[in-house]
Amino acid sequence: MSAATGAATSISADAVSPVLEMKGLSVCYSGLVPAVAGVDFKVNPGEVVGVIGESGSGKSTLAHAVLGLLPKSANVTGERFVLDGHDMLTAGRDDYAALRGPAAAMVFQNPMTAFSPLHTLGRQLTDLLWRDRHQSAAEKRERIIAVLSQVGLPDPASKLDAYPFQFSGGMLQRVAIAAALLMRPSLLIADEPTTALDVTMEAQILHLMRELRKTSGVAILMISHHLGVIAEICDRVAVMYAGRVVEEGTVREIFANPRHPYTRALFACEPALIESGVSRLPVILGEVPRPGGCGCSFAGRCSLVEERCHCDSPPWVGVADRAEPHFSRCHRSAP
Repeated sequence: MSAATGAATSISADAVSPVLEMKGLSVCYSGLVPAVAGVDFKVNPGEVVGVIGESGSGKSTLAHAVLGLLPKSANVTGERFVLDGHDMLTAGRDDYAALRGPAAAMVFQNPMTAFSPLHTLGRQLTDLLWRDRHQSAAEKRERIIAVLSQVGLPDPASKLDAYPFQFSGGMLQRVAIAAALLMRPSLLIADEPTTALDVTMEAQILHLMRELRKTSGVAILMISHHLGVIAEICDRVAVMYAGRVVEEGTVREIFANPRHPYTRALFACEPALIESGVSRLPVILGEVPRPGGCGCSFAGRCSLVEERCHCDSPPWVGVADRAEPHFSRCHRSAP
């Protein structure tokens, strides 16, 4: 990841400053291919914000940019990029390494690949506490047991000597969440955390994350293609398409009154919302285009397309009929 060398600049902040704030953030690979283009985005303390969109829309790239997990060919630019009070546009790799954990931590999609199969979970969780040199081995052990208990793992002390293959997917995902919380982050990023789980375990993980938000006050960035998960746990939701946020608002406002044609098309394809007796499942025809270019990126797939959509970039406008904030990037949404 390309970034300026030197320590990340600390930005003064008050109690209501966002944990994560981006303005005009773009991510390009090899200086040619934009994966994220001009994203404005923020997550406030204690808030759960969802990001939805098709594969290739830039969701995971956005999350990896927060933690500095992009490849060296990636170049991150923008007007503002602040994580937990630190200016990440001036951050080097050492700065990201120092903030990865205390500022933000991630729960990945597949818990089976999140841990080394060669070492016990106790050994791996202890390694995460390498910064806390003032704590003894016994104190670290008690801290790990407490966090494992917090995520609902039964008899956590006995699990420290077990290996990852001895756990089910749901149990291992709980351990992955515990590993992230162990470092006491201000922001927890969950990238499709329930995709590899069955419905029962998915419900348990979502309940766990709601409880963690209440008890620890951690802010959560939830990335998912599952609309039910977003509706269940999130306060706000951002819809991404071709590297841009095309609609954003409260969950209640977006689900009750989607204004962007892409959001409506996503909802139409949600299995839980399809009417019974339909012989052919709805799809969004075409493919996600490369980010950038003229006009609206959804114009080639939109059933409501107009001539201006192909040449004029749509404005980002407020579209809420009520007091709840709601924004859309569409010509038809403009006043």
